[in-house]
Amino acid sequence: MIKILIADDEPRIRELIKEHLEHAGYQVEEAADGSAALVSLQKGGIDLVLLDIMMPFVDGMTVLREMRQRKIDVPVIMLTARGEEYDRVAGLEGGADDYVVKPFSPRELVARVKAVLARTLPKEKADGESYVFDGLSIDTVSHTVKIDGEVAELTPKEFDLLVFLAANRGIALSREKILQKVWNYDYIGEDRTVDTHIKMLRGHLGPYRNCIVTVWGVGYKFDPEAK
Repeated sequence: MIKILIADDEPRIRELIKEHLEHAGYQVEEAADGSAALVSLQKGGIDLVLLDIMMPFVDGMTVLREMRQRKIDVPVIMLTARGEEYDRVAGLEGGADDYVVKPFSPRELVARVKAVLARTLPKEKADGESYVFDGLSIDTVSHTVKIDGEVAELTPKEFDLLVFLAANRGIALSREKILQKVWNYDYIGEDRTVDTHIKMLRGHLGPYRNCIVTVWGVGYKFDPEAK
């Protein structure tokens, strides 16, 4: 059974989320602060984390940073009571897969959980495809990207985005289409989500960053000849 960790210092919030997740068929583990969350994650067996940004002792952003430093590649959905762009972008740049602003609809949260799990569970990833463009190689079985022989460190979301762009090379893709396919649902939000991930992805691709071309008024396309 899929196990989800709820890391939030508000018992009422944890109870509400737990009720809806268990109703959806998930196993739930709880942590009341960041330190407890890291202990649970270190033990393993967690498939996804719902991580509140504002927690005592160790806040959510610190937990996320520690996870990625320790190579704990569990997908993360950030929970925040703050709606400022800075908090959302900081979470995405830190390696979060999605974010939800409080107060939120429990049904929407469950939908986002399902969407993230659908694209991050190993059985959903191993599609056997690989792409090679000169010195840029993308292997979806080993989940690695190499640039001139060197492994590029991408977050799970950045990898999925690159695979989708490469699989549709030469095609101008709207931000809405990218959100539907990479995020796996009709995202209710702003285009900033795609733009932020494109910026981060380009930063990892070095000499191949220009292969991701901005199509003004539309979105983006992957053009291996644009290097």
